[in-house]
Order: sequence, then C-alpha cells, then structure tokens
Amino acid sequence: MTENHRKIIVPDTNIFLHDSDSIYSFPGQILIIPLEVIEEIDDQKRRSDEVGRHARRTSRILDEIRVKGSLSEGADLDNGCTVRVAFGDKRMDCLPPSLRNNKEDNRILSTALSIQDKYPDNEVVFMSKDINMRIKADAIGLQCMDYEQDKIELEDLYMGYKEIEVSEDDFKTLASGGSLPRELFGNFTVNEIAIVKNNAQVLYCRIDPETNLAAPLKANMDDVVAGISSLNAEQMFAFDLLLDDRVPLVTLNGKAGTGKTLVALAAGVRQVLEDTLYQKLLVSRPIVSMGKEMGFLPGGVEEKLDPWMTPLYDNFEIIFSVDGRKSDKDKRHVKEIISASNMIQVEALSYIRGRSLPNQYMVVDEAQNLSPLEVKTIITRAGKGTKIVLTGDPYQIDHPYLDQNSNGLNYAVERFKDSPLAGHVTLVKGERSELAEVAAQLL
Repeated sequence: MTENHRKIIVPDTNIFLHDSDSIYSFPGQILIIPLEVIEEIDDQKRRSDEVGRHARRTSRILDEIRVKGSLSEGADLDNGCTVRVAFGDKRMDCLPPSLRNNKEDNRILSTALSIQDKYPDNEVVFMSKDINMRIKADAIGLQCMDYEQDKIELEDLYMGYKEIEVSEDDFKTLASGGSLPRELFGNFTVNEIAIVKNNAQVLYCRIDPETNLAAPLKANMDDVVAGISSLNAEQMFAFDLLLDDRVPLVTLNGKAGTGKTLVALAAGVRQVLEDTLYQKLLVSRPIVSMGKEMGFLPGGVEEKLDPWMTPLYDNFEIIFSVDGRKSDKDKRHVKEIISASNMIQVEALSYIRGRSLPNQYMVVDEAQNLSPLEVKTIITRAGKGTKIVLTGDPYQIDHPYLDQNSNGLNYAVERFKDSPLAGHVTLVKGERSELAEVAAQLL
C-alpha cells in the first residue's frame, strides 16, 4: 500500500498514558505524534503511579524507535506501522476564537489540523480517550475516534451462565448426581454454569474443567460459608467457583448491592481461616475517588488508606458478626483483629508491582476502575497455588479514561471466558436492601 493510501492516526496524550503499548496497535498505518504530546508525556514521567509508569515507558519505546530511523522522517516498525513526531505549521488562529489560547490540548488540535492539511490524500483520524477532546476535534472538522484496542461491548459481555432445556432422561441423570457429555450443551464454555430445565423442573450444573463433563454444582442454597448463605442463584454460582481451588481466577460483576464483595470475602475467610487451603487472604482495591478529592490525608500509610478500605471492613464486619450489626467499638475491634492477623491483609494496589504472591487468596474489589494493563499486572503477580478474585460494578466507574466497555474487569471476563483456569458470574439481583435495589434501578 502506498503512503498516500495509508490511514494516518494522530494520537492524543492520554492514549499513551492509558496504554504505552498502544504504539504497536496500528499495523500498516502511519502514526504521527504531535510534539505537544511528547511535551505532555514528559510532564507526567515523574509521577509514581501507573500514569507515570506509562509515560516513562512510552519515552523509552520512542527512543528505541528513534535509533532505527529518524522520527521526523518516519521510522518503520516490524508490523508495518510508520511512526513520526511532528509539529504544526498552523498558527492558533486556525482554531475558533474560543480555542485560541496556549492550552496544550488546543495546540494538539492545531497540529492535528496541520497534519490533515498536509496529507489531503490520506484518511486522517484524531484519536483520544478524552470525550471533550473528541467533541472539539469533531467541531473543527477532524475525524475522531476513541482508542478501542481493549473495548468490550457491555451488552455482549459473557455472563458466566445461561439456560438450556434437556430431555427428561438427561435431567434425571443430573438430578441423581450423574454427569452428561459436554457435547449435549452446545456452545457452553468450560466452567460456564448451565441452568438446566425440563418442563417446570430446574437444576444447576457446570462444565467441569478437568473431565469436560456437565456435572451438578457442589454448592447449594443451604450452604453456609463463613456465616454467609446464598440469597439467590447467582450468589450460589459464585460460591461454587470461589470454593473450587481448580479455578485460580474468578471474576464477579454486577450492580451495587448484589453481594459481589461479600461472597468473595466469605469464601476467602473460609478457605484461609477454616480450611487453611491458602496461607493468606489479601484484599485490595484501587485508589480512585468518587467525586471531588479532599486533598492530602493526615497520618501514616495505614491511616491514609483507611477511608479507601472502609468498605472492605464493612463486609468483614458482616462476616464476623452474628446479625450484621456492631457498635463503633466493635467495628474498631474488627479492624484490630484484621490488622493483627498474619492471615488477613488489607492494602492498596499501589504496592503490588514487582511482588510475587504464592499460595494466597487475593480479592481485588472495584476492579472496574482498573485498566486492562493494570489487571494484567495484578493477575501476573499470582504465584503457585494463588487464587485471584476480581469484583466490580461496570456501571460505577470513577476513572476518567475508562468506561463500561473499556475497563479492565470486563476485559478480563471476555479474554478468559474460554479458559479452564477462569470462571465468571454476573450477579443481577440486589440483596443489600429494598431501597438500595430500587435506587440501583431508578437512579
């Protein structure tokens, strides 16, 4: 394909701060990076978080590409992509009056317009994860799009279970504790749960990862796991996967109040404290605010993290109490028990990079606020004998550059749906309270 017919991608800074490997995501195309983007990446490289890591890695990748060829003229990658760094030859007065300032975003848009004018025979696409940047780009005549390399359509997301009608004889086989060949279940994947029906009768089975047969669930509605019982079928499905040590990755998603975190922690408490199947229960969540930040918090690391970890302690209080209600004194007592325990550890995800976690039961709550690369980082920390549970609500995302279709939780669900090492359940019924359930539906 000649250069005149190749698509030109002009990326915004947030593409690289979201995924430094995005440089390799445009095979056969021309990637022209505005010089202002390089400046913004340089401004972010001193940060100690994931954004800073992506900024530093992007700089290293571009420096390695620079060795292969001039970035001003274009350096070719192995996948056929040509990478260039360019500055605009247009003045800011090419933009509408309201955008004629020295703001970095507007300078990037000005450069994108220059590139579009310079290559009239090419399709030029401005790419950004910032919704407002895409709106402004469209308003000034730029074709624009989101970075969709890791997008999963929420409506098509794998649920982890579905219904199937079977013959009366096959139903009797399952009801008596027997198994059925997987072939009878069509396109069911490994570890997918089948809601088996015959007339008005219903039972549940799962495609076993070892035998490749459809066998009845080991969990049932009467089971009590660390004091917690299943309140609906989906919670029972979750317990069946959570209590199976042959499934080292379990993902649970659902709206607020469906019990995702509670069942995950209850299964962990049982397998760590009662069954001693794992050496430690490690519980974590990303540090992402809902709404306006309150500024710096006083105290040491533990005190700073306490507001973020309180929702996890709330669930532990339910597990460790008889009726789910405790006084403030009792709540502090639960925290002290967890803090003093060598078998339960609550910490922020900020400290996980570089660690190896063998023989642990790890729960990552609010995983919808993680990028696909961050989820990869977490899962690759798993050592021998470790089980990882990701829980989250794809409808409640607080990360500025993630949405229902691009968050790491949904990405993991879709990528692992055919793996015998993973299982997933979508919880749909709210059990927190009648008010919480109605609010989740109406608000």
